[in-house]
Amino acid sequence: MSLSVSPCLDRALWDATVNELEGHPQQLWGWGETKAAHGWSADRVLVSEDGEVIGAAQLVLKSLPLPLRSLAYIPRGPQGRPERAAEVLSAVAEYVRSTHRSVALSIEPDWDAASAEARSLPDGGFRRSENTILIPRTLILDLRRSEDDLLAGMSKKHRQYIRKSGREDLDIRRVERSEVPACLDVYRLTAERAGFGIHEDSYYLDIFDNLGDASPVYAAFRGDDVVAFLWVSTSRVTSFELYGGMTDDGERLRANYALKWFAIREMKNRGVTRYDFNGLLNDGVSRFKMGWADHEDQLAGTWDLPLSRYYPLFNRLLPLAKRGMQQARRQSARVVPALRALREGRR
Repeated sequence: MSLSVSPCLDRALWDATVNELEGHPQQLWGWGETKAAHGWSADRVLVSEDGEVIGAAQLVLKSLPLPLRSLAYIPRGPQGRPERAAEVLSAVAEYVRSTHRSVALSIEPDWDAASAEARSLPDGGFRRSENTILIPRTLILDLRRSEDDLLAGMSKKHRQYIRKSGREDLDIRRVERSEVPACLDVYRLTAERAGFGIHEDSYYLDIFDNLGDASPVYAAFRGDDVVAFLWVSTSRVTSFELYGGMTDDGERLRANYALKWFAIREMKNRGVTRYDFNGLLNDGVSRFKMGWADHEDQLAGTWDLPLSRYYPLFNRLLPLAKRGMQQARRQSARVVPALRALREGRR
């Protein structure tokens, strides 16, 4: 029988389906809800055969000027039976074409680059894209391994620093909502030091509220001060690092080592089996990440399915738009602390 595609409007049903199909946390309802509050819209569809759900995809859509209409994007999805991946994608693409009339369907699936699902993408008309949002080169820990095995897979320096920072006078725990702004203060300092752009505070607070228990934030406190924090999102199977940062004091204390090990063990105790460090680049943060295991992982990457004759125009304009947004976020990361200091100075 042919596959049917139908929107899902029930949050509990959607999240249960994503978890049953071993989907990624960026496919959970709360992630789409957050994107919908910040310039996108969300559409969640179930792909069924003879009444049985065999796949699902959370689409987030960005409105574009005519004649482009919109971009449809599936972050770390779809999810479903691996042997039906090509059929599920084809059904979702036809739904996007007829319902949203988007210029393209862009996907960054949570598939290994060498998997049969990834190898099938060119046959479905998908083409590789350099307009990457989520970095495909990453590190994924197998949390089915024992803690001793996970420690053995780390670099010697990482094991030493975990022990060293664990002996410092640090309180490492999950934070309450009222403590999230203190973590965001640390994140702004980190962004300013490293030169990357960030969102406004409301974006991160929406993630905290919309994902709830699926997006815990952990922090290392020294006294009342946050010296390091780590923010993750998690589905039943996969945990995915979102954000993190530390102060100069946290760096001196190596607080990020004990903190990350704490978060990894928390996810393992929760029953999660995959812990994704969310991307590796050739920078200091990535060198820190690479010390946690003796391997790397390569996911399928970014793939576009052109759905309009205007796709070449879109493909030329998107990099320019992305650079503009990145510059605006970097500027915001510098301006917001200055404005805050000015307001506090006037009190």
